Amino acid sequence: MSQIISSIHNPVIKNLLLLEEKPRARKEQNLMVIEGVREISMAVTSGFLIHTLFFCREILHPEFFKNLPPGISPGTVILEVTPGIFNRIAYRNDQGGVLALAHPKKTTLSELPLAPNPLLLVLETVEKPGNLGAILRTSDAALVDAVIICDPQTDIYNPNVIRSSIGSVFTLPVITASSEETIEFLHSKNIRIYATSLHAAQPYHKTNMCQPLAIIMGSEAYGLSNRWLDEADALIKIPMRGKMDSMNVSTSAAVVIFEALRQRNFQ
Repeated sequence: MSQIISSIHNPVIKNLLLLEEKPRARKEQNLMVIEGVREISMAVTSGFLIHTLFFCREILHPEFFKNLPPGISPGTVILEVTPGIFNRIAYRNDQGGVLALAHPKKTTLSELPLAPNPLLLVLETVEKPGNLGAILRTSDAALVDAVIICDPQTDIYNPNVIRSSIGSVFTLPVITASSEETIEFLHSKNIRIYATSLHAAQPYHKTNMCQPLAIIMGSEAYGLSNRWLDEADALIKIPMRGKMDSMNVSTSAAVVIFEALRQRNFQ
């Protein structure tokens, strides 16, 4: 930590900015960007390994380095930057003066541990990072067994996903898979498939959600594909009373997930 980076043209800083902006760069380098003391702590507590840690002495709380999380190991590169550089690489003002590059964790369906009566959330072709992050935050609050993202249209470790999830992307299993793989997995585990649809006749709150269950939500623009609608054990909807025929997908996910919890006595 002897050298302080003060130039935006430093190769390390230029690469960090590339990782923040380009999904392809994150994939090729197998790295993601995490900003904030809380988010970094949540990541390392969940077993993510920190590759590089950037900090600004003028902003960072002095106690941070006295209690380094175990994921920040002797092999972690620690770099100090000036306030001007840190304000350039950070997205928000309340991140606590620290930003990290970390290695993603990849979990497959075959590795997924399930509770005796699992509750899963499946998202098909979700597009907007902010919506995905909000859904992950809800899923953490509900302690669902996992979130399975089928045929994703956004990088699950997009910095906007991490920020909007407030680190929840690290606290529960988040798995990417094809719809075909996920349907086969759910059938093999005898998990019922409840697909949300604007054209469903069955209100969500009048549907039994006490058995092993996967709630399936579609994309913001097009809803669910026929593949999921055809495989569903039930098609459910949230009744709309106003002029709009639907709600934001993250709001809809919260409504249906917590109805399932209510029916299960929040257990």
